[in-house]
Amino acid sequence: MWEKKTGQRVEGVISIDPVVLGYILQATGPVSITGPELAAVKAAGLPTELTGTNVVQTLLSDVYAKIQQPKLQDAYFAGVAKEVFSALSTGKGEAKGLISGITRGTEEGRVLVWSADNSEQSIISRYPVSGSISGPSVAPAQFGLYFNDGTGAKMDYYVKRTVQLVKECPKNGYEQTTVRVTSTNTAPTDAATSLPAYVTGGGNFGVAPGKVLTNIVAYGPAQANVESATVNGEKTPFAPYLHADRPVGVIAQQLAPSESQTVEFTFGKIVQHTEPNLVVTPTVQSVKDVILPTKNASCDQGQ
Repeated sequence: MWEKKTGQRVEGVISIDPVVLGYILQATGPVSITGPELAAVKAAGLPTELTGTNVVQTLLSDVYAKIQQPKLQDAYFAGVAKEVFSALSTGKGEAKGLISGITRGTEEGRVLVWSADNSEQSIISRYPVSGSISGPSVAPAQFGLYFNDGTGAKMDYYVKRTVQLVKECPKNGYEQTTVRVTSTNTAPTDAATSLPAYVTGGGNFGVAPGKVLTNIVAYGPAQANVESATVNGEKTPFAPYLHADRPVGVIAQQLAPSESQTVEFTFGKIVQHTEPNLVVTPTVQSVKDVILPTKNASCDQGQ
């Protein structure tokens, strides 16, 4: 994430995740870590050369598992950022590949922009790059499925997910749609002891080491209702909200190593008749592997 500041005022923010760095490195080629943090990197067993293949695992997992001192982690991240910017500023890599990588990252929701200047922000908000949950950049029948880590650690890297919209049979003249998310904790079965406390959280935030706590936040289209939620097919309590005229459902989910759960939110009284689309928090997985094709329920004629 890069911030533009004037004095103590933040003027704007550009957020780019490590997956996009991978796309960039595919175009520029590898970058080497050569600064004063090199000795600590070598001692920890981290790669001194980052490529489009190893950058995601290194920055989102290995750094935290092998370097437990936050200051050294920050030094490593700073060294990586410096080398990537150096590669870009010196013209390393093919322009077409760079543009393609950044465009792909933007389409996947991995590149976001915000400006403190109202005139600039009003323009940015018209486009998906703003990350807005309402306004002109949001399609009328848009659903959103967002993941907020509640573990207080670095365990979310191990959670693999699929998300799918299920168009249910209309009810009382309104559309109904279910948002389905299946999550699996792929951490080692002995994660509580094999992973360092910095990664598991050590139980310091109310989550047992090895488990992952995720706040699953589902948004429906404007004017609709969030009507029910289930976990593995069983009806469950959830927290309903209204945000910018959009219905929101929230469930806190805990997963032990190797455990899977399927959470569903059903939205009703949907007034939009256009095809729904889905926006999901990007993770280490490819977005095309996370978002499954929309499924249509089998309805009797006249339903």
